[in-house]
Amino acid sequence: MSATPNGAAVQPFVSHPIRLRLNGQDRQLDVLPWTTLLDLLREQLDLVGSKKGCDHGQCGACTVLRDGKRVNACLTLAVMCDGAELTTIEGLADGDVLHPMQQAFITHDAFQCGYCTPGQICSAVGLANEGRARDSAQIQELMSGNLCRCGAYSNIRDAIEDALGGER
Repeated sequence: MSATPNGAAVQPFVSHPIRLRLNGQDRQLDVLPWTTLLDLLREQLDLVGSKKGCDHGQCGACTVLRDGKRVNACLTLAVMCDGAELTTIEGLADGDVLHPMQQAFITHDAFQCGYCTPGQICSAVGLANEGRARDSAQIQELMSGNLCRCGAYSNIRDAIEDALGGER
């Protein structure tokens, strides 16, 4: 413990232990209370597929799956993930076999620069898990939280429709 110039005691920062299942592996980590899930993934665990776009939850580039549901990793504190199952873009494939959504994105050329692609794919997998998208218009609406600056929206929508066709 240290003191401030006026003599008040300053408590040291305390990290919090969390346990989670990340991409199929059980992990025990110590995190500071203000660490976002995105910063934990990128800076401490070297999982850099999830991108830091806006850091305000407005672009979707950081989308990952928490217990199968879409979350913005930039808005989620890592301590909130204690006990959760997390899946990032790095954990979707099964070895060398791509997840059907990943394959659909390739088949439909649903990316250009690729920056938004990991978040788009994770969001699309979460959308499939929700089971709410019944047609192209609903896919477009339910994916509206994921921005693509290159404008590959029609190919993204086609890829999701294709992947959902096998899951409906």
